Amino acid sequence: MLKIAFIAHDRKKEEMVNFVIAYEHVFVPHQLYSTGTTGTRIMEQTKLNIHRFRSGPLGGDQQIGALVADNEMDLIVFLRDPLMAQPHEPDIIALLRLCDVQGIPVATNIATAELLVKALERGDFAWRELVHKYKPEETQ
Repeated sequence: MLKIAFIAHDRKKEEMVNFVIAYEHVFVPHQLYSTGTTGTRIMEQTKLNIHRFRSGPLGGDQQIGALVADNEMDLIVFLRDPLMAQPHEPDIIALLRLCDVQGIPVATNIATAELLVKALERGDFAWRELVHKYKPEETQ
């Protein structure tokens, strides 16, 4: 079971919901997270149970980022709106940076999201189980 997060900017929420509906069967066995409204909209349209954090601008990105910083998140689908300025852009950049630091796969558009979910469906994320099994002790 992997930990997967869904985040979508306002103009991408419908696209996210449709994406999750299409791959609901792939997400069922996993532990799912999202920012506030995105998670609500997904749960209204699917049978998935999603742990919802705050809305992105109210700290939801940072709450997911905390899991990433501890290497506790396995995959993030973050459908960003590249044509709209976001008031919490520094939080977004920090989250993406943390994903790079920890080697967490993150999709920021629907094409990459589709590739990652197909890999998830094939079992190509078994390496994340090893990350959790052999997680090094935290250094001071």
